[in-house]
Amino acid sequence: MDAPALIDAQLTMTAFTQLAGRLGGYPFVKVVVDRPGGHIHFVNDARYPFHAEYIAAEILGISKAELEATIDDFNHSVYQAEDRRFYLGILALHTTDDRRMLSLETVEVDTMSGPMLAYFYRAVRDAVDPALPILVKPANHSQEELLAEIPAAEVPRIQAHELFSSARFVPLNPGSAHGRLRAFRTEADYRAAADSLEWYDIIVMHRVPDDVPRLAGIVNAHHTTPLSHTNVLASGWQVPNAVQLGVFDRIDAEQLNGRWVRYSVDPAADEIALTPTEDAVDIGRKPAWYAQRIVLEEPESHTSPITSLDRLRLHDRHRYGTKAANLGELHHVLANGSGRLLGFYQVRRPPRENLLPYLAKLLDVPVDADLNDAAIRLLRENIAVPRGIALPFSVQRRFLESSPRVQQAIGKLKMALELDVPDVDRLCLELQRLIRLTRIPDDLREAVDAALVSELGGVRTFVVRSSSNAEDLAGFSAAGIYESINHVTTADRIFSSIKEVWSSLVSPRSVRLRQQAGISLDDSYMGVIVQEQVDGVRGGVMVTTNPLNRKDFRNVYVNVSVNSVIDVVSGATLPIQYLYSTVEGDGRTVSLGDAPEDLDVGARQQLQRLAIAGRLLQAHFSPDYTFDSPVDVEWIADDSRITVVQLRPYSA
Repeated sequence: MDAPALIDAQLTMTAFTQLAGRLGGYPFVKVVVDRPGGHIHFVNDARYPFHAEYIAAEILGISKAELEATIDDFNHSVYQAEDRRFYLGILALHTTDDRRMLSLETVEVDTMSGPMLAYFYRAVRDAVDPALPILVKPANHSQEELLAEIPAAEVPRIQAHELFSSARFVPLNPGSAHGRLRAFRTEADYRAAADSLEWYDIIVMHRVPDDVPRLAGIVNAHHTTPLSHTNVLASGWQVPNAVQLGVFDRIDAEQLNGRWVRYSVDPAADEIALTPTEDAVDIGRKPAWYAQRIVLEEPESHTSPITSLDRLRLHDRHRYGTKAANLGELHHVLANGSGRLLGFYQVRRPPRENLLPYLAKLLDVPVDADLNDAAIRLLRENIAVPRGIALPFSVQRRFLESSPRVQQAIGKLKMALELDVPDVDRLCLELQRLIRLTRIPDDLREAVDAALVSELGGVRTFVVRSSSNAEDLAGFSAAGIYESINHVTTADRIFSSIKEVWSSLVSPRSVRLRQQAGISLDDSYMGVIVQEQVDGVRGGVMVTTNPLNRKDFRNVYVNVSVNSVIDVVSGATLPIQYLYSTVEGDGRTVSLGDAPEDLDVGARQQLQRLAIAGRLLQAHFSPDYTFDSPVDVEWIADDSRITVVQLRPYSA
């Protein structure tokens, strides 16, 4: 259809199809209600990607340049003004096995009142074919509260998490792959065949295990979170990854299991593309990623002391590992502030010169206030970091060199890796066993004990965490491949946990993944963090991006469990999932996961403050001056404070 819009005429299914674009896998059309004249416009997305462009060209008769020059005033007039002329939204089509319906939604920054939402619904309802049910989808938590005051019979509604839970297709990581399809209905089936998995395989499971090797693609047959370890790995590996309900039925019907296929994930599509092909992968060649070698910063493993976390800075990662250095840097920011905190908001985002006025509103200060001072105040009032000590690479080196048997086992493993023989896994397991059995030399044990007494005296429960130089790298996240041990209470258990963390550096899986990435055993070191364990009423993971829409610069993605962070990253249970705007504010619930109900208002407001804090920290930890590199934050919260237990780059 060449026409820009359907105006003041009934929207039928045929007209909808002709006008529709695609958003998040759903067909949709834009809606403009011109209130004074009672006119309604259903807009062709292909002609006008933005409501504002359509209104400027077809209603107001102004140029694009004129629109951009006054874009903030225009946006206020259509999203915040109580006496606004235009009401804007989208109608999206949702189709299931037994019904077809439209959802009506504003943008998340729209501040329509309850009566305005009711008027908008009625205006659109009157202009759409009565055979198509319409339900209002609240765009944020504020709209949910407003609609709760209106009878559902007057304004029918559906929550975003209800639509998400029934979505048959969720694109987690776009891309395409050519490989062999391997479908496993149970984890037992997967375990029985795990040794036969190859780099060119595309795996299909209800829940992909954390220890999955590097593969060509992943298909989840059940809903998951983008922030589980397996999905973070898929993003870092840059392999296609999606949720596709009912995929096993399709595999059975088309007899695809074990066949060569072409697999692609396109966010604009209705479902994954899974096409059988007679073309086999050349299994004799190395995969394309094999040539993309990871270069490590040269580690220092000879003279560094055991020290408290708050004495570390970012540049200490070559001595203590990335996790320890990042936590030390966070201690420093909270204590001393940072001149980088405003970086994300200072960047020009055309047609806006910057986002500083939005930050001022989020921080509840005047736009001419000292925003850096307000930003550090928000961090200090809301964010804490546990006390802890960091064991450098030099302690691990001295421990390994203290045992001739361990040194001999390391030599055998290096030889096996160099010759690429099939004995690597057995040698890794033997080396891990020796590390666990070897006694830590008395002088090292005494040094660790002295640091614990000095820095953590009085603490009852500890967490012993890994902090390697071979993780959190561009192209190699290593999410979930090294050990961390919770609920450690005795001195003997602390020392055995330290050895457990050291041994995880030579687990069969970690050695294999590093070898594939070109990271040698000689260059890989493991630092250890011993932290005070912090308890809370909820915990989770936040990434300062929207992993379902990488072009979305406004929102951050927050996953919450009322049990523990481990529940989120392991994928064992589905967390509550939120998107929070760090520009205009407010959030929305994407999925309730396995939770029986949403968090209360106070908890959700705390998550909004966490989202803003995350964006500020993203700027401080940015490796460049675009300030666009997202961070991955693991946190635990009570009703008064959020404790950050880990912060690292997020592979997006």
